Amino acid sequence: MNQLPTVLVLRESDPRPELAIVKGDGVARVLVWPGVGAELRSMQSIILRPRSRTLALKHPMEAVYYVVAGSGTAADPDGIDRFDLIEGSMIHIEPETRYEFQAGDDGIEILGGPCPADRALYNGVAGQ
Repeated sequence: MNQLPTVLVLRESDPRPELAIVKGDGVARVLVWPGVGAELRSMQSIILRPRSRTLALKHPMEAVYYVVAGSGTAADPDGIDRFDLIEGSMIHIEPETRYEFQAGDDGIEILGGPCPADRALYNGVAGQ
């Protein structure tokens, strides 16, 4: 069995697998996930160019995100709720809640993910 170290420093130059969750121009990369030994936390970097969005997401656990830069919305894909996001916003999503992010005119950069890690999110990702 391959034992991972108890402390792992992830560097900018490390490979970062992509998640196929972006619709339009942008990229979602895995930062912290079970592939690096994290079971109780996950973190993705989601960069959406103007007017791009994520696919609808839903997890059996809660998720938390932070808006690093830009603006956009967090929305219920069924159109019930829509929340404006600006730089510095924190988003808490309850378990089993469908959501998507959409970039505004200046794009948006978001960090975060489900907690604990949602293994289903990483199906098909190299290293999983």
